[in-house]
Amino acid sequence: MSDENHKPHASRYPGYDVLRKRQTPSWDETTRRVVDARLAVRREPTFLDDAAWRTLEALCGRVVPQPADRPPVPVAALVDERLQRGQGDGYRDARLPSAGDAWRWGLAALDAESRTRHDVLFHQLDDGQQDALITKMQKGELSDAAWRGMPPQLFFTDRVLHDICGAYYSHPASWSEIGFGGPASPRGYVRLVAGRRDPWEAVEAAPGGEDEARKENERVR
Repeated sequence: MSDENHKPHASRYPGYDVLRKRQTPSWDETTRRVVDARLAVRREPTFLDDAAWRTLEALCGRVVPQPADRPPVPVAALVDERLQRGQGDGYRDARLPSAGDAWRWGLAALDAESRTRHDVLFHQLDDGQQDALITKMQKGELSDAAWRGMPPQLFFTDRVLHDICGAYYSHPASWSEIGFGGPASPRGYVRLVAGRRDPWEAVEAAPGGEDEARKENERVR
């Protein structure tokens, strides 16, 4: 949750844009539809109310701070959209309510804890105060009645980390950041031995080799 992540950074995969694979054998029509839906997600809440939405946006900003040199992944919108669709994980810890209720309760509880400590809502705290409250949640050190008996530590691991990080790395901008090509169907991956790559995979830049990697990655389709 460091502010260092907000600064421009040298990409490990310079010049790589996974969206160039859209009309190649790497992506089939199903992949194109899924990616298009993620790119088109609305940047406003459809499931949460406005107060919960502001808290979620602030929480996402601390869990996955994003670099300033590219458009941000709409993490809060992706989490909210998943809740709106009612998409579950196929399993649930019995100590947690449904995903929708867990998020409503957890975000309201963070605001309640923030009011108790600082007389403002969570999204109005500075970064350090937000991080301190998130750390207490992670350690299970919060106890406001607004949690409704839901363990804060479990909410952090099973919903906050799971849903926010999952949303971030479901987006094509994050795929480009980590050199991932997507599902690669029907083309698939062939060279599965460590240290080898298929011609349609991104090239990781070695120190001092950024320009060479960029040229290679701009040809990757």
